[in-house]
Amino acid sequence: MTTTGDPRELEVHLAALADLVHDAASFERHLAAIQIAQLRLLAHAGRLAEAQAAGSSANVRDHDMALRSIAAELGGALRVPDRTMQRRIAAARTIVEDFPISLKAWERGKITRGHVDAIVAAGTALPAETRPSFELAALERCEGRTPNRVRAELEILAYRMHPRSFTERHQDAAAGRCVRLIPGRDGMSDLVATLPTALAEGIHDRLTRQGRAIIDTRTERADAAGSRGDVVATDARTMDQVRADLLADLLLAGTPAMDDTRDTSAGPLGKIRARIQVVIPASVFAGSEEPCDLVGRSPIDAETARVLAGGNAMWERLVTHPVTGTVLAVDSYRVPSAMRRYLQARDQHCRFPGCRQAAVRCEIDHNEDHALGGKTATCNLCHLCQRHHSMKQFTCWRVRQLSGGVLVWTSPLGRIYREDAPTPAVAFTPAVPAGSAASAPF
Repeated sequence: MTTTGDPRELEVHLAALADLVHDAASFERHLAAIQIAQLRLLAHAGRLAEAQAAGSSANVRDHDMALRSIAAELGGALRVPDRTMQRRIAAARTIVEDFPISLKAWERGKITRGHVDAIVAAGTALPAETRPSFELAALERCEGRTPNRVRAELEILAYRMHPRSFTERHQDAAAGRCVRLIPGRDGMSDLVATLPTALAEGIHDRLTRQGRAIIDTRTERADAAGSRGDVVATDARTMDQVRADLLADLLLAGTPAMDDTRDTSAGPLGKIRARIQVVIPASVFAGSEEPCDLVGRSPIDAETARVLAGGNAMWERLVTHPVTGTVLAVDSYRVPSAMRRYLQARDQHCRFPGCRQAAVRCEIDHNEDHALGGKTATCNLCHLCQRHHSMKQFTCWRVRQLSGGVLVWTSPLGRIYREDAPTPAVAFTPAVPAGSAASAPF
C-alpha cells in the first residue's frame, strides 16, 4: 500500500481495506456453504442414476445411460454441456462418498475447498479402507496452512500409506512417458512432453535460468547504451517467449541461436545447468523406497533420488528433531557459505505465507533492513521470492523473526500471520519418546 504520508489518507485506505477483507471473508463462507450444498445435490443425482439402473442385467450400460440422461437434464437446466455435468457428478460423488471427513471439516470452516481438492487428489489412489485414516492425518497437516504449502506433504503421506511402494508405481507411470504434438491455430502447436518430474523440473529450471541471463544482459546493455546516448535494438521478448525460443534452439541445433551473455556478468548460456532441490530421507540410501520431496513441486521416487545424489557433489546433510521434524543442524560439501546452506535447509521455500517458490530460486532477505542496523545473522535472515521480497520493501507489509526461525508477518491492516519454519516433508522421525536426545539425518 502506497500513500502520500498523510495520516488521514492512510486511515481512509485502511478502513476501506478492512471492509474489503471483512466482506471477502463473509462471501467465502457463504460461497463454501453453496458449493457444499451443490456437491451434495450432484452426488445425489449420481446415486439416483445408480438406483434407476439397479437390478438390470446390463447394469453397467444401463447405469451409464441413466447417468447420461440425468446429466443432460441438469445440463440443459443450467446451460452446461452434459459431458461437463457428468464429470461434475462423478467428482461430487468422490468428495461426498469417499472423503466425508474432509467434507465435514470444510463445512465447519476448518479447511477450504483448496484443501479438500488437495486431499482428494492425493488420496484417491488409496484403497477405500485406508482413506479415513489418511483423511485424519491429512487434516492435521492442513491446519493453519495454505493448500499449496501442504500439497506435496499430503502426496508423500498418501504414498507412505499405499500398499504398493512409490518406486513401483513410478516405474509403471514412467512407462507412459511420451512426447505429443497437438496442432493449434494460426500456425502454432503445443509440444507436450510427459517426463519424470525431476527431469521436467530440471529442464524448466535450466530454460528459466538461461532466459533470466538473456533478459539481464539485455537490461545491462540497454542501460549502458542509454548512458552513452546510443540507440540500440530492443529485445522485447517476455520470459515465456525466451524460454520457448531457447527450447526450440536447444532441440533443433543443440545450442542457443544467439548468446549475447558471453562478455557480461550473466556468463555464457552453455555453462548454465539445471538445478533442483530435493530432500531425501537417510533411509533411502539404505535401500528404503520412501518417497522424496522435490521442494516446490511434488514427490519423486527413491531410485531417482539415489541417482541424483550419487551423481551430485553438492549436497547437504540435515539433522532433524525426532519428534517435531524441525531442522536442528546442517553440514555440507563444496558449498560457498555455511549460513546460506543452513537457511536453505531451514526455509526450504519462500517464507511469505502461502508461497511455495523453492529456496534455490529465492533471495535472502534481512528481516530488519541491513541499512537500518539489521544483522547478517540467521536470526535476521530468511528466503523470499522476488515478488514477496519487493512487496516487503515497497508496501506496508512487515515481518519480524522470533527464535526457531518463526516469522511473524503484519499486514497493512494489522492482521498477524505466523509463519513457522517448515519441517521437511520427508523428515525421518522414528517412534521415540518425547524429549529423547536422539536426532535423525535428513
